[in-house]
Amino acid sequence: MAVTMDDLPLNTASRTGTAELERITTRLLAQLRTAGVPVTAFVNEGKLAVKGRRDAERVRQLKRCLDAGIELGNHTFAHKSQNDVPAEEAKEDIRKGKRTIDELYAERGGRPRWFRHPYLQTGRDSATRNAINAYLDSLGYRIAPVTVDNSDWLFAAAYENAAAEGDSAGMRTIAGAYVPYMLECVRYYERMADTLFGRPVAQTLLMHANRLNGDHAAELFRRLRNEGYSFVTLDEALRDPAYASPDTFFGKGGISWLHRWAWTRGHRGAFFAGEPDVPEFVKNRAGTKYD
Repeated sequence: MAVTMDDLPLNTASRTGTAELERITTRLLAQLRTAGVPVTAFVNEGKLAVKGRRDAERVRQLKRCLDAGIELGNHTFAHKSQNDVPAEEAKEDIRKGKRTIDELYAERGGRPRWFRHPYLQTGRDSATRNAINAYLDSLGYRIAPVTVDNSDWLFAAAYENAAAEGDSAGMRTIAGAYVPYMLECVRYYERMADTLFGRPVAQTLLMHANRLNGDHAAELFRRLRNEGYSFVTLDEALRDPAYASPDTFFGKGGISWLHRWAWTRGHRGAFFAGEPDVPEFVKNRAGTKYD
């Protein structure tokens, strides 16, 4: 399994002070160090801004990630849905998302290699997708797919709200439901992979940079290891031939690549049944305000 993490420097960066962002980053890096898993993480350039200007301290948090061995990729500037905007606007969002990661890699004699679509939405039609993909190719990017999709962001929103209210008991309750939910998501997609390919495939797990994972990611990885998983780089995972499967899905939603491959093969309806749902108490605590 390859671990990928979206929305660096932090999912809630627009409403988190720089000092608190640093504290959460410190905890998150400690969790990843404890777990010993390779991570590829994706940066929203716009989340580096404070009062409309790029903040040097927030950029420093990205440097800390690179120093910790995390590979950084482009997740656009403003996280615009590529299903909702024209191809030229999507390309501009990608271009603006290059600034800081290009600079950080140039300082180290390298360049960023990976791109992650906002909302896992890859273009509303073939013309849009082809135009975006051609632009990504011109930048030397590889697309980072996701096979294990999930709603960790909803748990994180609920956890953030509980933290803001000083509700430590609520935080524990939310975290207690989070890891089992994530394990059920992994099992759901493993069953789908077994059905589609007749074997296990190298999975790519989606997570987000947030306070919840800063406190509990290591526990999730420990439980996954107990279930027999090992962790590999994104490069290694994508060597699995499954990732060469055709994807002709065009729809409103952003969905797992396993869902895309299944849809392309003609599966519909009941084939997708059983995807784990987020508990109602988590949805209620999360509310609607989230980056």
